[in-house]
Amino acid sequence: MKKFSLIFILLLGTTTMVYSQTTFYSNPFAHTFSIVARDSVTGEMGVAVQSHWFSVGSIVTWGEAGVGVVATQSFVNPSFGPRGLEMLKSGMTAQEVVDSLIATDEGRDVRQLAILDVNGNVAAYTGKNCIPAAGHIVGDNYSVQANLMLNDKVWPAMSEAFENTEGPLAERMIAALEAAQSVGGDIRGKQSAAILVVKGKSTGKVWEDRLIDLRVEDSPEPIKELKRLLKVHRAYDHMNAGDLAVEHGDMDLAMQEYSAAEEMFPDNEEMKYWHAVTLVNNGRLEDALPLFKEVFTKNENWKILTPRLVPVGLLNVTDEELNRILFSAEN
Repeated sequence: MKKFSLIFILLLGTTTMVYSQTTFYSNPFAHTFSIVARDSVTGEMGVAVQSHWFSVGSIVTWGEAGVGVVATQSFVNPSFGPRGLEMLKSGMTAQEVVDSLIATDEGRDVRQLAILDVNGNVAAYTGKNCIPAAGHIVGDNYSVQANLMLNDKVWPAMSEAFENTEGPLAERMIAALEAAQSVGGDIRGKQSAAILVVKGKSTGKVWEDRLIDLRVEDSPEPIKELKRLLKVHRAYDHMNAGDLAVEHGDMDLAMQEYSAAEEMFPDNEEMKYWHAVTLVNNGRLEDALPLFKEVFTKNENWKILTPRLVPVGLLNVTDEELNRILFSAEN
C-alpha cells in the first residue's frame, strides 16, 4: 500500500480513502451492524446486516455451505470474505482465520471482522480506530458487531434479542437487527440491509445450499423491507413444497402447502393462479374454477396467458374445459 503523511478522511463517491501518518487505505465505507450465527439444531449458518450505505450486502456478507460465514465491515476489506472462507476450508479455525487476516492487513486498526465456522466456533475483531460507538460480543454459535453507532447499547441489544428469540435462524437474526435499530442503530440512519443463510452441510449444489439470499439495496426502512421479503420467501417455500407434493402424487399435502402460502399472502395473484393450474392438471377442475375467477377478475392478463399454457403442456385440458376456465369470471 502507498504511504502518506496526512491525517484526514475524504469520502469520494462510493469509496472512502483514509489517510493516516503511515498508511493509505482505499476501501468501501460500510459502517454497520451485523450478526453471524449458526442454528445448533439444523446446522444452518447465516449473516444479517444493516447500514446507512448503498448495497451493504454486496460487500459485507459472505458464506458457503459446509464451511462458514463471514461479516467484514467498517472500512471494509472485501477480500476477507472469500479469503476467510478458503482458509476455513483448509482446516483453520475461525480464530486462526481472523488472526491471520488481521495480522497481514495494514488497515487492521479500522477493520471489523467476524467469522463463524461449520462447527459453531466464532471469532471477532474490532480495530482500535473503528469509529465509536464500536464493539462486538461473541456468544454461543454467534457474534454481533457494530461500528459508527449512535451509542454502545446496540451490540448488547442484538445479543440479547438473538439469544431470547425462538424460531428459524433467519427470523432470529432479523430480530437482532430490529433490536439494534430500536436502541439507536447507525448514527447516520438507515439505507440497506441483507441476509444470507446457507446449509450446514454442502450438497455440492450451490443453488440448493444457499437457502436464503435477500438484499434491500436502498430503502428508508431496510429492516422492515427485509423482514417482508423473508415472509415472501417463506410463502414461496410453501408453494415449492406444494409443487413437489404434486409431483409425488400427494394432493392432500399439496393443498396444505398451497393454502399455507396463500394465507401468508392472500392477495397474491400468482400463487392462486398456479394453484388453480395444478388443481386442473390433477383432475380437480371444479375446485380450480373459483380461483381462476378471482384471479381473472383482478387481472385479465392471466386470462390471456391461460390458453398459451395448453400447447406447451403446462395446462392439460380439453377445449370444453378451457372454455369453462376462460369464462369462469363471467359466471
